[in-house]
Amino acid sequence: MAKIVLGLNLSWAVKRWPMPDEWSEIVAKNDVKYVQFSFDLFDPRSTQAAVEHMAGLIRDAIKRYGIVIHSTFTGLAAYSYNLLAHPDPIIRMDAVDWYTKAIDFTSKIDVKATGGHIGAKSVRDYKDASRRTFMDLVLFDTVKALRKYAQSKGLEMILWEPLPVPRETPWNMAETEEVLRKANEGAGVAVKLNIDVGHQCTLQGVEASPYEWLKRFAPQSPAVHIQQTDGKADRHWPFTEEYNKIGIIKPDKLIEAIEQSGAKEVYLFLEYIPPFEAPDDEVLQNLEISVKYLKQFIPTT
Repeated sequence: MAKIVLGLNLSWAVKRWPMPDEWSEIVAKNDVKYVQFSFDLFDPRSTQAAVEHMAGLIRDAIKRYGIVIHSTFTGLAAYSYNLLAHPDPIIRMDAVDWYTKAIDFTSKIDVKATGGHIGAKSVRDYKDASRRTFMDLVLFDTVKALRKYAQSKGLEMILWEPLPVPRETPWNMAETEEVLRKANEGAGVAVKLNIDVGHQCTLQGVEASPYEWLKRFAPQSPAVHIQQTDGKADRHWPFTEEYNKIGIIKPDKLIEAIEQSGAKEVYLFLEYIPPFEAPDDEVLQNLEISVKYLKQFIPTT
């Protein structure tokens, strides 16, 4: 039987509750222990003084409220960039700097994993077969270097998230298998997955099923993002009565798929991303309702 634990990605806290004591208190009030820290809450390339200050605030807050940070993650801001697959090598070098700073910050707050969105090809690069092949070679080579860097900083893994756009590697199951195989060649920390159950919305057939992804990849995905979605787009809805009526994500089926996969330990992080204009009280209410609903199926410890 797999150890399956419910946690929270901190996406809902962005811009609303940016201070560690704020989001830690909210997490604790919802009786959740594990979180995934979003770099939308803090830019890892901030000044050294800001990095030291925020790291200290985080360490103090999670200790006070009994919170454990499982991993750090790119968030929406970094997702807007091409990162390690940018067509210009100078900009790719800048993306390497972003990721090394993310690794540094992750190490500074005593967390053992970081990752998320790794790289998105441009339209021109994706349409050109030879260029696409070249960019994949560059992408894997860069990640291998980051694996060694992460190891030197005391991390244990890099999480690579399959995404819903073909230009955003990996997109389908075959590309995901390729990532696990090629990115893990040689020395360094392990590359694992961070599956999101809403990212199959642009695929067809069996690959469009989030449950089939879990059956196949849960053993290599220690972190999974869960969201309520209709399967037509990457919605990131909460698990409220309104959205559960139209959503396709059933917690009992998630558990069943993970058990069938043979996975040993998986953390299911609710990734609720409310609109920026949503009322703050509504966001908290949706978070509370979602956690209460999910707790019926998934333990928090």
